[in-house]
Amino acid sequence: MARPVYVRFETPQEIADKALQLVQVARETGKVRVGTNEVTKSSERSEAKFVVMAEDVDPAEILVHIPMLCEEKHIPYLYVQKKQRLGQVAGLSKSAASVAVVEAGEGKALLDELSASFGSLRK
Repeated sequence: MARPVYVRFETPQEIADKALQLVQVARETGKVRVGTNEVTKSSERSEAKFVVMAEDVDPAEILVHIPMLCEEKHIPYLYVQKKQRLGQVAGLSKSAASVAVVEAGEGKALLDELSASFGSLRK
């Protein structure tokens, strides 16, 4: 299957798992924004510290603007395979196309590690 147009680089599975772990820890001890509209707003306001997007979003146009916005605002981002799993770790019973970590809470070290990974993956 071809990668969607908004997926700019491949995220290794172990890093994607850590991104999901960060979302879960931030949901429990910090603050997250769930859904593309919320991610867009928090990114535009430079509130988001990290953004996680699902690769299986249909239609892809939903997320096309997010990577460009994140790069403009210097917000690191990564991709995970499944929107259903992203929604689960964000505390929803349904899927989520994207999640923004606004406050990492106890996941600060994980956030720093993933931000460093983003720099090396994007090249």
